[in-house]
Amino acid sequence: MTLAVLASRALSGLHAHAVRVETHLGPGLPSFNVVGLPDTEVRESRERVRAAILNSGFEFPPGRITVNLSPADIPKESGRFDLPIALGLLLASGQLAAPTDGGGPDLAAPDPSLAGLVLAGELSLTGALVPVAAPLVIALSVAREAPDATLILPAGSAEQAAWVPGLGVLSARSLADVAAHITGACRLPDAVPKAWPASPPAPCLSDVRGQPGARRALEVAAAGGHSLLMIGPPGAGKSMLASRLPGLLPPLRRNQALEAAAVAALAGMPEVLMGHPPFRSPHHSATVAALVGGGSRPRPGEISLAHHGVLFLDELPEFSRRTLEALREPLETGRVVIARALHAAQFPARFQLVAAMNPCPCGWRGHPGRACICTPDQVARYVGKISGPLLDRIDLHVALPPSDPESMGGPPGEASGPVRDRVMRCRDRQQARQGKPNAALTGTELDQYCVMDSEAQALLFQAMRRMAGSGRALHRAMRVARTIADLDGVEVLGAGHVAQAVQYRRPGV
Repeated sequence: MTLAVLASRALSGLHAHAVRVETHLGPGLPSFNVVGLPDTEVRESRERVRAAILNSGFEFPPGRITVNLSPADIPKESGRFDLPIALGLLLASGQLAAPTDGGGPDLAAPDPSLAGLVLAGELSLTGALVPVAAPLVIALSVAREAPDATLILPAGSAEQAAWVPGLGVLSARSLADVAAHITGACRLPDAVPKAWPASPPAPCLSDVRGQPGARRALEVAAAGGHSLLMIGPPGAGKSMLASRLPGLLPPLRRNQALEAAAVAALAGMPEVLMGHPPFRSPHHSATVAALVGGGSRPRPGEISLAHHGVLFLDELPEFSRRTLEALREPLETGRVVIARALHAAQFPARFQLVAAMNPCPCGWRGHPGRACICTPDQVARYVGKISGPLLDRIDLHVALPPSDPESMGGPPGEASGPVRDRVMRCRDRQQARQGKPNAALTGTELDQYCVMDSEAQALLFQAMRRMAGSGRALHRAMRVARTIADLDGVEVLGAGHVAQAVQYRRPGV
């Protein structure tokens, strides 16, 4: 044949689009053209493919070579198309003969004997295969859209792709190995899943002395997946409490762990905490692009790296207002879309926000033993960096009192183990009832699952009127009350549950 069609994948956010690699070998002066919106790395594949074919013992075909990466409106980047391009040239030139069923080739689809294969891999000049970026993203997309397909990847990438259950993944080390597999001379080995990195032990909640109110708020936040803002003077334990939240959360389910690992792979991180919620704590000098993602080739930001985990923003008012405002939409939708001239990339961002701040620039406002040196204007400017709409999206607002020597020298508090057990029971209750954490309940689902008695309902509406709360604040108070009731093991929300939830909605700044 003079035309070969193979299947590959092109990355766009946390999705790998299906790409047909069409290779045509025609008469004419020798030339090698790649079309279909390729970037510089893909265009450079011509030289890599030429050398790899020659050094693998094959002949580079003479004539006019045209490679089309379809569809043409999707940008193609990286060297992952080297392998299908090289195999397409060998098939089109007749140097490889794939086993057939006797029927003629269907030129509108991959060759019938190759239709179930998806190939990706960069070639070195020697013909060896080089690992590709984000193989887990490719594997997840193939498993979702073509579960019966077989994925052929370089050995270093196939180990990660094999994490995806139910997907056939073959491991290849060179172009010659893949060519032998296609001709039936030998079969590529099945990929052995790479061992998941072990999660380091989480710090224990017993290290935090005192602060019973903040500890209770942390438990409620963990039990329902709620966002949390802690306000207190320096040394009150805000950062210690935040760092202990991941140790209270339930382990990630397999699909959640794979999503989190895929996002980390897109960001170029070599290892991820598989099975354990990620914890991200960016510096307050982080830009909008660092927080939500960006770049000419969109990469995930901190909010996506915290997907299914915790995003901790310490010294919240020190972040630029523009950076903080970028959190508003992801907090509501659980995703972020980065638009560029050629395309838009979408990344998941279902994270649990935990923020900490001082009550004023010097940190000692309201402290019984230290005098605040800030003027009212300085305090107003400091607090004003956090907009009302952003505060409205935070479920729990907690004021931490200064640490006193008696509590610091007292016995340790409750350890993380018993608290985590209560959180797990609460999460199991939510999963059985509605299939999601309480923080993710929609307005319609709140009416269905947040049934409250008449006293609780009257208290909630009265409190919202006095606080001039918005509709969003009302819904968030209902979600928190639902979580508090779940911790108590009851279905109908009472006045006590609502009262505690409303206390967490009181303005803290």
